Amino acid sequence: MQLSKTRLSEIESLPEDSIDTSEIPELDDDFWENAKRTVPENYLQIEPEILEWFKKQGQDFHTRINTVLRAYMETHR
Repeated sequence: MQLSKTRLSEIESLPEDSIDTSEIPELDDDFWENAKRTVPENYLQIEPEILEWFKKQGQDFHTRINTVLRAYMETHR
């Protein structure tokens, strides 16, 4: 599900004390001792400046990034 920019802005502007967290359990020391960080296999970290530039090109920025990477890959095979 993708949120509209308007709805996302509304959510981000909510004061902390208006958010009901009563159903979220506290994370105790035991949780953190056993916690493991996992990164999805297809995770790619893109520099913020580059990502912002692609986002300014339009909503299909993911497709555009993949197109650029594929062209580079095909050229360097």
